[in-house]
Amino acid sequence: MQRSLKKRRFLIAGLVLLCMHSYGVAADPVTYSFSPVPQYDISLTAAYWNPILAYVSEKSGVRLNLKISRTSAETTNYVLAREVEFIFSNHLFSPEREKLGWKVFGRRQTPPLHAQIVVPAESPIKNLQQLDGREVAFAGPEAFVVYKVPYAYLLSKSIQVKPVFAGNQTAAFAQLFSGKVVASGGNSQLVEGYSKREGKKFRILWTSEAYQDLALMVSDRVPEKQAQSVANAFLSMNKDPVGRDILSEVSKLVGLPSDAYFIPANGTDYEAYRRFYRSAPAELQ
Repeated sequence: MQRSLKKRRFLIAGLVLLCMHSYGVAADPVTYSFSPVPQYDISLTAAYWNPILAYVSEKSGVRLNLKISRTSAETTNYVLAREVEFIFSNHLFSPEREKLGWKVFGRRQTPPLHAQIVVPAESPIKNLQQLDGREVAFAGPEAFVVYKVPYAYLLSKSIQVKPVFAGNQTAAFAQLFSGKVVASGGNSQLVEGYSKREGKKFRILWTSEAYQDLALMVSDRVPEKQAQSVANAFLSMNKDPVGRDILSEVSKLVGLPSDAYFIPANGTDYEAYRRFYRSAPAELQ
């Protein structure tokens, strides 16, 4: 497994160099920070995003520097502190945060996400009621699909669990399979990806309605011309052989479908998120 990951990372590095040779390096490009929600551990998050951002930076003439943290809460704090200008997130669709001026311009072309509650396939736990009073792992208090949606459902069924915040989905699953917790909140895409990467099998106790994959978003502080250049680079990446190869390799690295490229999107694609907030408990707003 480790040898395969190293080989893929070597191939990705070669594709990035080819991208830089093909498009040239802009002189003193404008620089912004890009912060994705850390769905994986830091090293895997960086391995996925750095080649993509290198391509987008060279193609658009706008340099995007990756700014990541260990937890989703820290990433959201970057947004609230106005430390980043581009994000890949689903944390900004609550009524208050929609006032912050962020605009959706794209998303990944992947199957919709479902919140899930999972246990190891061999676990004796067969239903949600057996979780009452037990410790359950979640990525973090800001994680929409992995925490807010499944926790809200448990509350609606009067099932009181003890949340354990692991920082990201990979860490939550590590706690689950080490026996530190009896169940974990999950994101269907990340459950599948973890299973592919690590060879672990899950039993799914509950699955939510569908939500779109995380959104590519830009702050209203970025001039329109530069925002459009970055958007065009993301959204045309799959039409360029170099960009398509980068997407294919990094997708394999994290367990996504090889054709998980970026497509246009806007705020209307995220109505299911807004619907959740209209009825969510106050503690999850």
